[in-house]
Amino acid sequence: MNPLAQAKITNSVAHSAPPRLLPLRLPRLCVPIIGTEANQIVDKAEALARDNSFLELRLDYLSKPALALAKIKQFFELHHGIVMIATCRRISSGGRFRGSIASQLDILAKAAAAGCQLVDVELQTATKCKPDQLQKLRSRSALILSFHDFRATKKLEETLEKLLAYPADFYKIVGTATTLSDNVTMIKFLAREGDRHSLVGMCMGEQGIISRVLALRAGSAFTFGAASATEATAPGQITAQELRHVYRIEQVDAATKIYGVVGDPIAHSLSPTIMNSAFRRENVNAVFLALHAKTLKDLLTCVREIPIHGISVTMPYKEAILQYLDNTDAHSAKIGACNTVVRAQDGKLYGFNTDAAGIIRPLERRLNTLEGARILVLGAGGAARAAVFGLKERGSEVYILNRSAAPAKKLAHQARARIMKRPDLKKMAFDVIINATPVGMGNARETPLQEREINARYVFDMVYDPAETRLLKLAKERGAQAIPGIEMFVHQAARQFEIWTGKPAPWDEMLRVVLLALQERAQRSPNGK
Repeated sequence: MNPLAQAKITNSVAHSAPPRLLPLRLPRLCVPIIGTEANQIVDKAEALARDNSFLELRLDYLSKPALALAKIKQFFELHHGIVMIATCRRISSGGRFRGSIASQLDILAKAAAAGCQLVDVELQTATKCKPDQLQKLRSRSALILSFHDFRATKKLEETLEKLLAYPADFYKIVGTATTLSDNVTMIKFLAREGDRHSLVGMCMGEQGIISRVLALRAGSAFTFGAASATEATAPGQITAQELRHVYRIEQVDAATKIYGVVGDPIAHSLSPTIMNSAFRRENVNAVFLALHAKTLKDLLTCVREIPIHGISVTMPYKEAILQYLDNTDAHSAKIGACNTVVRAQDGKLYGFNTDAAGIIRPLERRLNTLEGARILVLGAGGAARAAVFGLKERGSEVYILNRSAAPAKKLAHQARARIMKRPDLKKMAFDVIINATPVGMGNARETPLQEREINARYVFDMVYDPAETRLLKLAKERGAQAIPGIEMFVHQAARQFEIWTGKPAPWDEMLRVVLLALQERAQRSPNGK
């Protein structure tokens, strides 16, 4: 950290107390506070201060920012260990403050006098200031000079040169990730420049999560996490609680291995929750991220450049990724789909398919044997292929029902399974019916079968969100035993964990964590459904 940022000892502003000192080492995570009224914002600061020693006061969110300063001064009198950034960002720079630059600087100066040890001024304001205006502000607090690009992540060196024209204690550059590779650009920039300058850097947007988690180890002085899911101050900003407890951001270091789940879309995935919990339980120095890849080319750039040690592959890439792998296991080759990739030390990519394990293990716990078991598989996509081939290997009598006949016929031919026509369902009884389609996901009322078509001892739905789908409810009404998709999800994830780490997976902990996450998600959804 710049020595000027470590201790501000000048008292150049008349009639004010000496500035409060910054700690020699700033906390790694800053939590922004937003609110429309002074009392509201101070109450939030009080609540957050219990668990967070580094806060950002977003004065531009207030209808009358000046009214909050006296209360902020009182807050500091009671909280001597809190470090706070004062920010009053103008609309032209992505904030909400409608006043003039002179008013903005006046508010920041008064915030510094009230006790805020850092103030944030955007480059757009700095270019219109006189040098002595910024220097006067900096004499009272550490100055963060910032620039936000809400469209892209580009020209980072050029932006830094513009920022360096103004003396400051921290230079903050924030881009927007439109691809996963933009994170690579930001991380490499921080690695190159972080030793020479006190930088804060990251990418906004859903695809920017890589930089939000990894920027600290690349060279960013700190990062930001929202107070709650509804209080983000930038696109893609995740909560401080997630950063700490899911991603363990304060433990991420140069030796931390990076893993992730890739798909399009990916925001709904619970894989980061379950995998990071498993890493924590087994003391594995690794972090698992949600990677929204719009193209495989973009993903593979990150795998090679960051590097990423392993990925869990979801829709729509399970089949398409095969051509980019150096080798695969027999399951992936036979199924024609891969859901697990390992990056070896030499950079080669090896593919595995753990979906079959996720299907077989729950069934083996319930049936005496799968040999000769009559099983109906709904669907003909990647998950269905894993089920069909896995069950055929164990001698099951497998039937396939799919909306489109051609894919079902192709899969049946390849696996030596049988085709089932929907009108014939009423005539057949099965040991197990497996839904390997996404029908029923996200509390949808749609179901792949009608109640009268369910004639089985067990119904296994691969959809795991919600925990109990409409299909499983219908199955229970028909007297069948339900096997929730969460079991498939946890078993296949446990097998991935074993492949990546060489350690036994903490199955019980993984199941507990994902069930809790589903309960919390259900509580947040409309009507609690």
